[in-house]
Amino acid sequence: MKKAAPAAVFLAVLLFLSLSAPVSARGISGKALFQKNCADCHVNGGNVVNPAYTLHKKDLQRHGVKTADDIVHIMRHPGPGMHAFSKQMIPDAQAQKIARYILRTFK
Repeated sequence: MKKAAPAAVFLAVLLFLSLSAPVSARGISGKALFQKNCADCHVNGGNVVNPAYTLHKKDLQRHGVKTADDIVHIMRHPGPGMHAFSKQMIPDAQAQKIARYILRTFK
C-alpha cells in the first residue's frame, strides 16, 4: 500500500500542472491559432490584400509553397502586404500547427 502513495502523488501533481499550464502549452489547435492570427486577412483561405495569393492548394503550389516549412518561412519573411510573424509572436510549434492546418483545410 505504501508504494501506491508516491504514484498517486505523482499523478496528482502531473494533473495539476497540466491543468494549470497555459493554453498554448496544452495544445491549442492549428484551427484556433489560424483564427486568432490569420483569418482576418485569409477569410476562408482567401486573401483580402492580394487575391492572387490565396491559401488554396493550387495557388500555394503555383507559388512554390508545398510544405508546412514553406508556409512557416512565408510567415516569418512575407512579401508586400503581409506583416511578419516573429518567433516571439508565434513560436515555431504553433506556426507549424497553423501551416499544417492550412495544408489540410484549403484544398
